Amino acid sequence: MDSTKFGPNSPGKLVKIPDGNFAFVPDPLPPKLQLTSETIRLLSLADQKLGELAGVGRMLPNPHMLIGPFLRHEAVLSSRIEGTLATEEELLLFEVNPAVEARTPDVREVANYVKALEHGLGRLKELPVCLRLIRELHERLLRGVRGADRRPGEFRTIQNYIGKSGEPLQNARFVPAPASELGLALEKFEKFLNAPSRLPVLIELALTHYQFETIHPFVDGNGRIGRLLLSLLLCERGPLPKPLLYLSAYFERHRDQYVDLLLEVSKSGAWEEWIQFFLNGVAVQSEDAISRSQDLLALWQKYRSRMQTARASALGLDLIDRLFSKPVVTIPMAAKRLQVTYASAKLNVEKLVANGMLKEVTGNQRNRIYIAPEIVDIISSRKESNRSDAKKNADTRVQKHATENDKAAVSSSS
Repeated sequence: MDSTKFGPNSPGKLVKIPDGNFAFVPDPLPPKLQLTSETIRLLSLADQKLGELAGVGRMLPNPHMLIGPFLRHEAVLSSRIEGTLATEEELLLFEVNPAVEARTPDVREVANYVKALEHGLGRLKELPVCLRLIRELHERLLRGVRGADRRPGEFRTIQNYIGKSGEPLQNARFVPAPASELGLALEKFEKFLNAPSRLPVLIELALTHYQFETIHPFVDGNGRIGRLLLSLLLCERGPLPKPLLYLSAYFERHRDQYVDLLLEVSKSGAWEEWIQFFLNGVAVQSEDAISRSQDLLALWQKYRSRMQTARASALGLDLIDRLFSKPVVTIPMAAKRLQVTYASAKLNVEKLVANGMLKEVTGNQRNRIYIAPEIVDIISSRKESNRSDAKKNADTRVQKHATENDKAAVSSSS
């Protein structure tokens, strides 16, 4: 890591590590901020869009509707940033039949992200976001997958670094705090998480994400845990009644800017540029989530209307509702969900197939798996919401401030 790139406004200190290289220890949060009118404008826009999304969440006829599909989409995209490739359909198939892993080895990692986030959402009823919960999330994220030998659920006791795969530490793009400084840095991080604050929630989240990724407390899984924490904090701090907003899609689309801006904060204290990028991401992804939610609600209404016209049983309507929570089913699963016989479940599944709402995807005569293709298509579509003026302006501004030339940053411990 080039220590000469860290200027006098850097919000931290450089410390020498045993091999003679330098590592960066961030100052405790919060920094002193003087928000410009443009940042305040973006904060207002992000709050507005987030409020609109919260309104959509409150309108859901089923409190669990949409949460499952959105959560799985986030798991796919957050894992993709780290080079893990699996689709929503492969994830759904794996959750029904783990043998799918033989064809898609990465899929278990994506499934673990879902389990970790579901665990975190459940634990928020019992404790706040804290170091204990973060360790629990990490243990579930790495359980039984690559990186399982890298101390799942435990903070690191060795030096890690961020750089091109296979290159030595001295060529690293960034070197986080040494293990000797980690305990104090995490203690202060947790104190910030749970201390009363006058900062707007979204500003707090931007600062929190920077700090976690800069501390990089685990040997592996830091990027995914950092993005997962954003989803939990949005629910814990109140802006959203349900986990409907995820930022990994935005971070993936602007990956170079994302990593450059985080690094520029450490080098020169460029908080404003990072916060503006983050707020723009909240606004853009809120708008995208609103659009997808509306599309899914319209599809749900169309399906129910179609089945009511066909005089389908209440069981068929119940099965439709459940598909919008998890758009995959087998006949035994349907029998269990509906609490009916195998024959009755088969009849209801076949009605949905005949009406184009389900598609059999294995080609098998036995152990057949059915997916709701239109639901999956709405969630997995890479179509962005309409580019608002804020997004255009922020993209231009972020590009202007992305001064690092190395665009190939790959975390050795992300």
